[in-house]
Amino acid sequence: MGRINPPFSHYFYLFSPMVPITRGIILFQAATSAPSVFSTIDNHSRIIMKKYLFPLFLALCSCGGDDKDEDMTKPTITNPAEGVCPADCQQFKRGDEMAVSFLLADNVELGNYNIEIHNNFDHHTHSTSSVECEQEADKKPVHPWIYNEDFAIPAGSTSYTAHQFIQIPTDIDPGDYHFMLRVTDKAGWQELRAVAIRITE
Repeated sequence: MGRINPPFSHYFYLFSPMVPITRGIILFQAATSAPSVFSTIDNHSRIIMKKYLFPLFLALCSCGGDDKDEDMTKPTITNPAEGVCPADCQQFKRGDEMAVSFLLADNVELGNYNIEIHNNFDHHTHSTSSVECEQEADKKPVHPWIYNEDFAIPAGSTSYTAHQFIQIPTDIDPGDYHFMLRVTDKAGWQELRAVAIRITE
């Protein structure tokens, strides 16, 4: 009785990215030299396999690297010891200066943060707070306040207090607004804090 060769599915299993790279190398050597498996492959085909397929085998076998150090945790936004600002339902007058203070943190490294302010005249929600504020009647914006700025965080920071002072224009529509703070860590994970505020005349 002749030798029984293992099924091809066995070899493809060994090419799985989760298999150590040494096993892939052993298999490649077997595929290009063992006559019992590839007895019909001529020398030219073997040269092509060694030139083009060997790097592919190495790439496949190395794709299953250990990802235990990969950052899979989002950053956090919390209230600093001196108090958060702005707070839900806080009111500001046109022409005032708005103080901003939030504590940002990440388990590995922070990246940057963004502050956006837009009108909430249609009273939509971003579902980041359970606080309900008294709202004005719906209205159409005429000259609403639109603010959007990015801010850097020092490299290597795992904790950072975002302090800013934002000048409120004097000619914007008064009414309900959303203050939006987004923080992104170095891995690209993002956290959002939305705060309902009101601008008065």
